[in-house]
Amino acid sequence: MIAYNKGEVMAIDPVCGMYVDENKAIYKKQIDDKTIYFCSEYCLKTFERPEIELRKLKFSMVISILISIPVILLSFVFDIPYKNLILFLLATPVQFILGYRFYKGMFDALRSRTTNMDTLITTGTSAAWIYSTLVTFLPNIFKGETYFDASVVIITLILTGKYLEEIAKGKASESIKKLMGLQSKTAIVIRENKEVEILIEDVKVNDIVIVKPGEKIPVDGIVIEGYSAVDEKMITGESIPADKNVGDAVIGATINKSGLIKFRATKIGKDTVLSQIIKIVQDAQTSKAPIERLADKVSSIFVPVVILIAISSFFIWFFFTSNFVFALTIFIAVLIIACPCALGIATPTAILVATGLGADNGILIKSGEALETTNKLTTIVFDKTGTLTKGEPEVTDVVPIENIEYKEVLRLASIAEKGSEHPVGEAVVKRAKDEKIEVSDATLYETIPGKGIKASYLNRTVLVGNRAIMRDNNISLEKFENDIQKLEDEGKTAVIVSYDDKIIGIIAVADTLKEFSKEAIEELHKMNKEVVMITGDNERTSRAIAKQVNIDILLSQVLPADKADEIKKLQEKGKIVAMVGDGINDTPALAQANIGIAIGSGTDVAMETGNIVLIKDDIRDVVTAIELSGYTIRKIKQNLFLAFIYNTVGIPIAAGLLYPFFGFLLSPIIAGAAMAFSSFSVVGNSLLMKRYKPKLYKIEK
Repeated sequence: MIAYNKGEVMAIDPVCGMYVDENKAIYKKQIDDKTIYFCSEYCLKTFERPEIELRKLKFSMVISILISIPVILLSFVFDIPYKNLILFLLATPVQFILGYRFYKGMFDALRSRTTNMDTLITTGTSAAWIYSTLVTFLPNIFKGETYFDASVVIITLILTGKYLEEIAKGKASESIKKLMGLQSKTAIVIRENKEVEILIEDVKVNDIVIVKPGEKIPVDGIVIEGYSAVDEKMITGESIPADKNVGDAVIGATINKSGLIKFRATKIGKDTVLSQIIKIVQDAQTSKAPIERLADKVSSIFVPVVILIAISSFFIWFFFTSNFVFALTIFIAVLIIACPCALGIATPTAILVATGLGADNGILIKSGEALETTNKLTTIVFDKTGTLTKGEPEVTDVVPIENIEYKEVLRLASIAEKGSEHPVGEAVVKRAKDEKIEVSDATLYETIPGKGIKASYLNRTVLVGNRAIMRDNNISLEKFENDIQKLEDEGKTAVIVSYDDKIIGIIAVADTLKEFSKEAIEELHKMNKEVVMITGDNERTSRAIAKQVNIDILLSQVLPADKADEIKKLQEKGKIVAMVGDGINDTPALAQANIGIAIGSGTDVAMETGNIVLIKDDIRDVVTAIELSGYTIRKIKQNLFLAFIYNTVGIPIAAGLLYPFFGFLLSPIIAGAAMAFSSFSVVGNSLLMKRYKPKLYKIEK
């Protein structure tokens, strides 16, 4: 795709991920300010299909709602001449035009020799419509009330539910578009010994690419000149920018933080790491099987039984009475009392209340499927950086040497790091500011790539960095090696500080745990959930964090594509997996997992991909989401029971079981009343959910 939007150019087909320019494009489509070019008719149709379906559903839903209002008013409020005829004219297009999709679904199921929710909807609404039509046009033969309102309201409710479901599906595809937006639009390359800015799709393998400080790296490659720190957090999850020297690999879409670098392009187009992430997300979203609905399971048994009872009742009574109208009335009464009015709202009402409860507690649940699956989770996989940890380095320890005050160590280190753009240096300076330490200016700064900083203060040298910078300046570390090693074993970065050729202290910097991470994992263990931590960070740092929070399984140094593979491996063992993450690097795993749980403080891409979003950046809400899911599923099952119990009890009576003994026949009017009462019970039971309170940290919430 090439999309022109106020001068910007994107060069990825939104469906297949292929690069196409304006000349190669076969189809184009105008959307808002963008002209989107597609490489094939298949891609165009695939791109348009969800949008077209959503428009159709919205139109059907709006029309059915508009028709429902006068139908309800005429049925229950106003009594006017030709009322039944007007109701017939209003209900018929809803039944057969707007409700066509349900008839199609029923016939598709029948071709597969099964029944589903569509079968129940079609059978029930058709029975109500047929009986009501007979009452309208043959009043001398069929006497009683009409049930046009039942057929119209059922179809309206279910169309509304399907529309909301399609919106949720559309949100999932937004993550793909946002991933594409991370790609740099242009690149500066050397052509004929000149620097030339070209479109990203024109970059070729082995091109020499130049990236200045603050710019995105356009494609994958190997550094051939220069040094810099590159922020790879969105890809690898590593919170501290990676130092890049000659021979090191760089990844497209990451950000060059400091020095100018030149690199040789090794992967372009669909072969880059970012494009592979996009493909993984697409594959995971499209291959995920839809959850089989409990209502369909019930209806696959209930519907054939009801139809068999209705047909049997008709023939039995016609055989004994030879009265066709009497037998037909019984046939329709059985179908009406089995009408799925309450079934149509059993799940939506519970989900509506549950999602509201979730929002009240800082949890956005995107669909009923997400609620259902969350209740079945066996394994919770947490990303480390930005999820269990804060995602930013901060000073954890200041170890002064001999009689030096720890504030003096911080002050001198901050003087050297004052102009640094490296996150470790920024963390040191921030700690000094928090301690209200006055930081003077040095007279000379020198950044030594991959080692640290050398500065001059009061005509003396201040060195801040790793072992290498101290060795280069002939400063012995032998006495302090144990202190340095101890900090590193805890997963911290040890920053050594010397002044006037003497070691004066060690400052430890690390990505620290969030406030409630330990509590959340303890609670998950109480719920018998297996807890896994997955990260792109090195094993030493990761193991230190895993030990602090009692992680069951640690997976470290895992790249984005491999994260999705690790989720697959867990799923192949029969585990139902949730992935909790916040970054672009987590997106493939969020999409692959049975449930993706995104942290609200994370990237838009992660939040779009996740099935559940935790608004408050508090992972204890993972526990609450699982709790709420279990509570909601119990309520849905109760609702399904209430949706069927009155109907099930009423079916034998409607079939005339009591007529030979007591002369009692359940008329369609009473059948309709039972149907309405079951709906009332379902709504009432769902509203009782508002009493729910999360067990964990109730006082704080």
